[in-house]
Amino acid sequence: MVETSGQLMLRAETIDSVVKGFALQEYVMKQLVMVSGSNSWKETYYKETAADLSAPATTVIKGIPRFAVFPTGDVTWSKTTAYQEKYGMEGTISYEDAQTNEIDVIARTLLRIARAVVRAVDTEIWNSLTEDQTVVDITTLAISAGNEWDSATIANRDPIQNILDGVRLIQEQNYNPLNGNGHLVLNPKDYANLLGNANVRNAGQFYTAGVTENGKVGRILGLTVLVSNTVTADYAAVIIAKEAGNWKSAMDLKTETIINPGISYTIRSWEIGV
Repeated sequence: MVETSGQLMLRAETIDSVVKGFALQEYVMKQLVMVSGSNSWKETYYKETAADLSAPATTVIKGIPRFAVFPTGDVTWSKTTAYQEKYGMEGTISYEDAQTNEIDVIARTLLRIARAVVRAVDTEIWNSLTEDQTVVDITTLAISAGNEWDSATIANRDPIQNILDGVRLIQEQNYNPLNGNGHLVLNPKDYANLLGNANVRNAGQFYTAGVTENGKVGRILGLTVLVSNTVTADYAAVIIAKEAGNWKSAMDLKTETIINPGISYTIRSWEIGV
C-alpha cells in the first residue's frame, strides 16, 4: 500500500533521532576532546605554558635566607582565536524510490549522511590535535627510515618502544598519559602492524582486549587504543582525552526532512563547531 508523505519513517523528528543515533556510533575523535557549548562565532581561548615554574636569576626556591624576599613565579598563557565552522550534507530521494525501491534508500541515506558529517568533524579534530601532522610537541617522535612498524627487516620493528617514547615525551611536558585517559590513536593499517608484531603477540601484558565501541579496540601499555580511518596512515598519536583540546559546539548535529509532496524527500544534516 502506498503511504502518504507523513508516514512515520519520514517524520522529521524520527529522521533526526536516527541520524544522531548513527552519528554517535561513528564519532571517534570527538571523545578525545572536551565538548562544551558556545553562543559565539569567534572563540578566544588561552594555552597555558606547560613548563614548571622556576626561580628568576639570582634567586632560589630552596634555601631562602632569613628575611630574604621570596622568588616570584609567573604563569604565562598564549592567546589564541578560532572561528566556528559549519559541517553538513544532504541527500535527496525521489518519491518513487522512497515508496517502491527494493533497497531501503531512506536508511542507507541516513547512514551515509551521518558518516559524512562525522568524518568531517573527526578529521578536523585529528588535524587540530596533531597540527596537520607537522613536527610539534605531540608528534616530535620520528621513526627513522627502515624502523617503521612494517619494516622489511622484522628485527627493526619496535612499536612497544616507540609508544613508550611517545608517553615519555608527554610526561616530560608535565602531563600524565597513564592516568586512565591516555589514548593511542591509529589508522587500521598501523593497528594491524601493531597487533601483528611478535613482541605484542607473545607478551600478553602489553595488550588487552575488551572495549569495542566508537573505535576503541583494546588497551596497550596503559593506553586505550583507538582505530579510525580519519587517522593518517603511518602516523600515530598518544593523546590525553579531554585535556588535549576542546570542541566548542555552537550547534549539535541537527537534521531536517524537507518534503516536496509527490516529488522528493530531502534529508539535511549539519552541525557547527570548532
